[in-house]
Amino acid sequence: MATAISPLAPASFPDMPVIDGVTFSTAAAGIRYKNRTDVLLVALAKGTTAAGVFTRSKCPSAPVDWCRKALQGGKARGLVVNSGNANAFTGKTGAQAVKLTAEIAARALGCRPGEIVLASTGVIGEPLDATKFEGVLDDCARRASAGSWSEPAKAIMTTDTYPKGACAKATIDGVEVNIAGIAKGAGMIAPDMATMLSFVFTDAPIAADVLQALLARGVKTSFNAITVDSDTSTSDTLMLFATGQAAKRGCPTIESASDRRLAGFRKALDALLLDLAHQVVKDGEGARHFVTVRVEGAVSAASAKRIAKSIADSPLVKTAVAGEDANWGRVVAAVGKAGEPADRDRLAISFGPHRVAVKGARDPSYDEAQVSAYMKGQDIEIGVDLGLGRGAFTVWTCDLTKEYVEINGDYRS
Repeated sequence: MATAISPLAPASFPDMPVIDGVTFSTAAAGIRYKNRTDVLLVALAKGTTAAGVFTRSKCPSAPVDWCRKALQGGKARGLVVNSGNANAFTGKTGAQAVKLTAEIAARALGCRPGEIVLASTGVIGEPLDATKFEGVLDDCARRASAGSWSEPAKAIMTTDTYPKGACAKATIDGVEVNIAGIAKGAGMIAPDMATMLSFVFTDAPIAADVLQALLARGVKTSFNAITVDSDTSTSDTLMLFATGQAAKRGCPTIESASDRRLAGFRKALDALLLDLAHQVVKDGEGARHFVTVRVEGAVSAASAKRIAKSIADSPLVKTAVAGEDANWGRVVAAVGKAGEPADRDRLAISFGPHRVAVKGARDPSYDEAQVSAYMKGQDIEIGVDLGLGRGAFTVWTCDLTKEYVEINGDYRS
């Protein structure tokens, strides 16, 4: 795990609320490293509904396979997360490890294995010894409480330099409900839902199919609009749990995604997901600049997204940002290679408030000194106007530095 905290990190971990029906504890099980917290157990109240979105990798991890099946029932009583080992590309051994982990957790929480969901992050291809959870999860269950969310956030870290959390409040039919979420991720980040994990909890009473609809919509402009290094992990997992405990305070159960009473909750959830997604990018391995890529004037939103991703994923664009160089020629190249409709002579490119290129040539008002000064800031915005239509999309990324190479070169050593 990296030791130097990212310069883009938030000033502090947020003061997150207790979510009624959610308790948790952490432990050091020695999954990969000794004397390091690497296991999180979350206990969920009876009746908790659950939804999830996962990696689109064709080589998913064993925990992803398990969760896809477990969540078909739309319920969950427990969550187990381990760091240090992704339990991916581990064959039958991996499937057996998942099954044993769920059985151990189910005994500890007094529920069925099928009510346990799991996630693992870390090295790919190494067998996970699930017997290390014996006794550990029993102890976690006994100690589970509604404590500080920073401890669960730390337990799921790998190369992250800081724990990531976010919270929000919303009102459903006049009753206030709480939302809290944690995430991990710093490299192998191009969620197409990275070795990215995120878990969000609310006390609102919301049906599982509604949760799924909310999550599927929310990731489109948050976790599916970020990239650190263009590599999608085998283990990407984002799950949303609703304990329903706010019903005791008079909150009505939401059974339809089109229920107008859900509007405030939807907005709060979307903001929380975007907050967590941004934190993942800001902890990009070796990152020194947070980069917003805004594309407009495309023939469609889908086309704008592909162009924005082409720019955000470009090693040449990202290294130019690392070098604080407004090399707009590399942006032009990334637009041109995206395979989407583009007209060189209509193209306009900006870095922040400074337009550097327009109508296929350098902007006549281009000022090198002003743009160079802008590029020294931590937050950089690259704007592209294709001048072809009304399609627009925004992607967030970070720069690519020497530290990224060092971190990943040393990852398994």
